[in-house]
Amino acid sequence: MGFTAQDVKDLREMTGVGMMDCKKALTESNGDKEKAMLWLREKGLAAAQKKAGRITAEGMAYADVIDGVGVVVEVNAETDFVAKNDKFVDFVKGVAKTIADNAVDGVEALRECKYCDTGNTVAEQLQEMILVIGENITIRRFRRYTDGVNVPYVHAGGKIGVMVNMDVSGVSNMDAVTTLGRDVAMQIASMRPLYLDTASVDPAELEKEREIQLTKAIEENKAKNLPDDKARAIAENMVKGRINKFYEDICLLNQAYVKDSKLTVGQHIKQVAKELGGSIAVKEFTRFEKGEGIEKQESDFAAEVAGMIK
Repeated sequence: MGFTAQDVKDLREMTGVGMMDCKKALTESNGDKEKAMLWLREKGLAAAQKKAGRITAEGMAYADVIDGVGVVVEVNAETDFVAKNDKFVDFVKGVAKTIADNAVDGVEALRECKYCDTGNTVAEQLQEMILVIGENITIRRFRRYTDGVNVPYVHAGGKIGVMVNMDVSGVSNMDAVTTLGRDVAMQIASMRPLYLDTASVDPAELEKEREIQLTKAIEENKAKNLPDDKARAIAENMVKGRINKFYEDICLLNQAYVKDSKLTVGQHIKQVAKELGGSIAVKEFTRFEKGEGIEKQESDFAAEVAGMIK
């Protein structure tokens, strides 16, 4: 019995095992999927599938510049202990190196790349790590920067990974540029900006915020018993100030600089560029916080142990 590429894909989805191992299993079992699954179990490869449904909200966010390419990646696991495991940390760094070496778009494409200098794909290496570590592990997301000056920052051993991408010209003191980039990255880590500047803000989000603030301002003016047109005009002026505050909260360049609150981040960057006699502009940034937006599974340890001994 033969098998098709679709059969390989189906077996991969059923087991979570890499493409090459699925193909080998189908070859060994003459295309019979049930026998192929048994073959994978016997080889210990499908054991990782038992863990595939477990929630991965811990792990590590990592950022680095590798051979001139800026990479920031999040790899998740089930417990916070894993981030302290040297094998897991080495795996994350290997994933970052693979991203640097391959211009891929998205995690699925990354899974098919060769992992560093091994004969395994990233997917196959991931399955091996699941077996070694004993937890479900997932590669969640990554960003790759090939242009400009990239400065990485990793906070608290992998809780947050940040990459700052800058356009620099006319500056010879690159150590000072790196220091600036790291300071900006630390600002991003601590202050959580959502956008680079006011021009980057999603128009729909801005309009929603404007409507919220306008409604609040009108309500606040009702007690003054002003004519409707005057009350609205006053409210609209109030909203202008509140939108500026909104920008200060969510836009990196508009935020107060944490090391000198008299300056915005944008003003600090311009000041440093002037001192260095050149031009420096932050073009993009990425901030990954491990487990961000993932609903963690709460468990009753006592009940779990009681269930195990029934």
